[in-house]
Amino acid sequence: MFDVEAIRRQFPILHQQINGKPLIYFDNAATSQKPRQVLEALMHYYTTMNANVHRGIHTLAEKATEAFEATREAVAKMINAPSKEQVVFTRGTTESINLVAATYGRAFLRQGEEIIISAMEHHSNIVPWQMICQEKGAVLKVIPINQAGELLLEEYEKMLSPRTRLVAVMHVSNALGTVNPIAEIVRLAHQQGAVVLVDGAQAAPHYAIDVQALDVDFYVFSAHKMYGPTGIGILYGKRHLLEAMPPYMGGGEMIKEVTFQQTTYNDIPYKFEAGTPNISDAVAMKAAVEFVQQTGFQTIAAHESQLLAYATQTIADIDGIRIIGTAKEKASVLSFVIDGVHPMDVGMLLDAKGIAVRTGHHCAMPLMNYFGIAGTVRASFAVYNTKEEIDVFAKELRKVAHALR
Repeated sequence: MFDVEAIRRQFPILHQQINGKPLIYFDNAATSQKPRQVLEALMHYYTTMNANVHRGIHTLAEKATEAFEATREAVAKMINAPSKEQVVFTRGTTESINLVAATYGRAFLRQGEEIIISAMEHHSNIVPWQMICQEKGAVLKVIPINQAGELLLEEYEKMLSPRTRLVAVMHVSNALGTVNPIAEIVRLAHQQGAVVLVDGAQAAPHYAIDVQALDVDFYVFSAHKMYGPTGIGILYGKRHLLEAMPPYMGGGEMIKEVTFQQTTYNDIPYKFEAGTPNISDAVAMKAAVEFVQQTGFQTIAAHESQLLAYATQTIADIDGIRIIGTAKEKASVLSFVIDGVHPMDVGMLLDAKGIAVRTGHHCAMPLMNYFGIAGTVRASFAVYNTKEEIDVFAKELRKVAHALR
């Protein structure tokens, strides 16, 4: 049986007081907390094998390289990539998307061709495509959503055409929690010869990802949202696409041979990993992968689904609250507004009680504009959260709603 207290004991940061109250951490969509094994992996790297990777022949360099590449292998297995060479280390989701926009976009996007994104995208999956469309004279199109925060697939299908070069959508909305039908989105795009990039930042912590079953062309996510370190993430790509794409940055590691006349580039994935990588956090990411696998994605998803349903029901009757994002398929994100109250005021008063939530537009300003609001209060849940924490949250939220309205 699932023992949430046993899970919580693995996270040192949870056992503290904030403003004299036990910490209740409901900001997991922004970043999750780290279990002890991730923290120990960081310390172990720096105290036993700190050295640069791939180019050294001494013992520490070989140990560091082995640990670094072991994480690549672990991630490849976790997402069912055909090979570890199709997993590129980046600083995170944002850099992964920018890498594809700057390499695939520059190499293959032509004037008048189209890129499709959705109305619920994070800024990191909007701005890079705007930039490359402006540079190449391409057109950016946006899939509309309904009031529940669900994509209008029939409109998406109408937008697709032979001019569609790339579709870039999030797997799970960071602002609404909506789970998008990625397999169907990919199938429709491929019928028109388009490639698909999926922003999996909010999906990787909650669900088992199978890139081959989804048939995605690119899949990206960050370690820090799935119990790993900050500053490290991955780009998965189909082999033929990665091999056809030019490098993202120049420097060491991404080369085979350099002369003043020309440079020969390295094989994938190293072609995209110029310079000294974030070795320590890449090594520690393996511990995060092992944590979610040992806990079990089915267990994580089931527990978080219960938390979301309980929280939604618990706050629904609080006077003045309106939930933003009511899709049938949702991950563990609960966004809401209180009529006549600024979200930041709610967040500050909850923080005074030791409750951490996110307030604002959540890097999704076009989505907030669609709903006609400046922002929301967002509570997002992880495997270590409890119903008891939700009870305290709801109790304090009632007090805040009463005091501010």
